[in-house]
Amino acid sequence: MPVINRLAELAPAITEWRRDIHAHPELLFDTRRTSALVAERLRAAGCDEVATGIGRTGVVGVIRGRSTASGRVVALRADMDALPIREATGLDHASRTPGRMHACGHDGHTAMLLGAAQYLAETRNFDGTAVVVFQPAEEGGGGGREMVADGLMERFGIQEIYGMHNWPGLPVGDFAIRPGPLMAGSDDFTITVAGRGGHAAFPHQTVDPVVAASAIVLGLQSVVARNADPLAPAVVSVTSFRSESDAFNVIPEQVELRGTARSLDPAVQDLIENRMQALVEGVAAAHGATAALNYRRSYPVTANAPAQTEFAARVAAGIVGEGRVDTDTPPVMGAEDFSFMLNARPGAFIFVGNGDSAGLHHPLYDFNDELIPVGCSYWARLVETAMPASRIGDD
Repeated sequence: MPVINRLAELAPAITEWRRDIHAHPELLFDTRRTSALVAERLRAAGCDEVATGIGRTGVVGVIRGRSTASGRVVALRADMDALPIREATGLDHASRTPGRMHACGHDGHTAMLLGAAQYLAETRNFDGTAVVVFQPAEEGGGGGREMVADGLMERFGIQEIYGMHNWPGLPVGDFAIRPGPLMAGSDDFTITVAGRGGHAAFPHQTVDPVVAASAIVLGLQSVVARNADPLAPAVVSVTSFRSESDAFNVIPEQVELRGTARSLDPAVQDLIENRMQALVEGVAAAHGATAALNYRRSYPVTANAPAQTEFAARVAAGIVGEGRVDTDTPPVMGAEDFSFMLNARPGAFIFVGNGDSAGLHHPLYDFNDELIPVGCSYWARLVETAMPASRIGDD
């Protein structure tokens, strides 16, 4: 596998960085230790500029090539935050904080981009500026949105931006990408159903919100099954059903439902919200209850720009071979807040294989360190290929 020789040499050190981050997971925007470690590594690598506090706790490094005459500015992004999951791996580098773990590989993403940054700062075999972006709060906090809102693109003059995520089940080092929608838009909703409580032995004297809410849960399944185009992927899932009472013999006054809606098309996103509003109110009224829907747009669809997708696939193929790069991988209904960055600038998001590991967000998951030289080489070659220098030195 033609990875860059220098990055193969650095792989043991990068692995240690990754495992240290894994052992000290931090959630959402509270990535203060990780952000400090990233900033320290970037300064030690010799970045021309290191900025902290972007989008609250994001970190950005700027690396100028041997020349910047091209005026090109290309950004690479990694996410830093962990998940509120209790780790069950039993590994030596397992989480030291109960109830938190790097179950999505953001520790590996961060370490690989740090390794690439060190190589790029050492060699500078490109004509332009590389910007390395380390983002907090991908796991539900919208850190990508916050960094964009904080002026990320304008402040650093970013023209294109690229992201990468490990993918369990895909062979180690294989890549997968597609133009257009790659990951779903993700919305969250809360439905509050109100009735009239009372003694469970006398239900006729109540307006039972549990029954009304149950009918709403079943009715919501028709939004995808009967309203959305069968050829347009969509998901509506109720994931929580709560009442204010735990007693066996009490019909509560109120029930709360929570869930998520996913789609690959903004028009389908609008359809889901509109149909949910009508269905929730109508079904509740049919049971004599009332219901209020709070529908929140969370992450947009992650859509790759065609030209940047073709370029990213070509760079990946140059490292692992064309036969190991799937350029028409099916889209997935998971969501990514790199979508906010792709909405601000053209770019592409690519999957890299994590091998036969536990799935993402699983307590037995661990990032596969074997792919570190591959991922680092992809980042480095992307910069060198996008902004070629007049003379490229040896690896």
